[in-house]
Amino acid sequence: MPIDNPILVIGATGKIGSRVADRLAARGHPHRAVSRSTAPAFDWENPAGWARAMEGMHSAFVTYVPDLAAPGAPEIIEQFTATAEASGLRKVVLLSGRGEHGAELSEDKVRQSGLDHVIVRASWFNQNFDEGMLLPSILSGTLALAAGDKLEPFVDAEDIADVAVAALLDERHNGATYEVTGPRLMTFADIAREISAASGLDVTYVPLSVEAFHAALLPAIGKDGADLLADLCAEVFDGRNEWLGDGVQRALGREPRDFADYLAAAIANGAWRQAA
Repeated sequence: MPIDNPILVIGATGKIGSRVADRLAARGHPHRAVSRSTAPAFDWENPAGWARAMEGMHSAFVTYVPDLAAPGAPEIIEQFTATAEASGLRKVVLLSGRGEHGAELSEDKVRQSGLDHVIVRASWFNQNFDEGMLLPSILSGTLALAAGDKLEPFVDAEDIADVAVAALLDERHNGATYEVTGPRLMTFADIAREISAASGLDVTYVPLSVEAFHAALLPAIGKDGADLLADLCAEVFDGRNEWLGDGVQRALGREPRDFADYLAAAIANGAWRQAA
């Protein structure tokens, strides 16, 4: 892609969006990193402001909040792609959810839009444990989830960002769907053991029923958030994601980062130090 084709990064304060923006900045590639707090702002709940954020942009990296599995997400993505086409955008790279039916419906809206597109499917990020929603659980020593003993191919946010940037900058990726995963399958009990061994913390995984998980979430994030996360766990922790994808290898020509690599980097950067 020519250097004068600027890129819109939606969700630029998030785990993946911030990394995508950083990589584009390091390459000197023109981009506009947007969120609800930027000028121009991008707020999924304010469609009237979308076109202003898109003005002058060639491509967009898209992360949807709260999640593509949320009710109404496919309709919002359809509205987004129509606005994008009318605003002159040519290409969308969508961060999607692996194994989520709702996310697949949103993917279809992107594919049907007429825009060039790349779909990057990911599930549980390694960074959820030190800079995301599971950080308080790790610090408390109890990782409680409705995941049973199901295996998950935890993927590194650095790999997801690398794939997204490659897809944004190289037209040869157009039309691809990349299932990005780590190189091995792990349970949440495995995660707790490896974090404990590497960090010196005492972290224990406690499997919950979906109902108990929902009840535990209610005081912290309210009914809508609890419904979404509990429903997601009920959907994806049925074995459907217990296989390794090859999206990192196909997009980048290298192997994905292992969880042990993530642990070493996180600890070097001071992760969980306050609880050690």
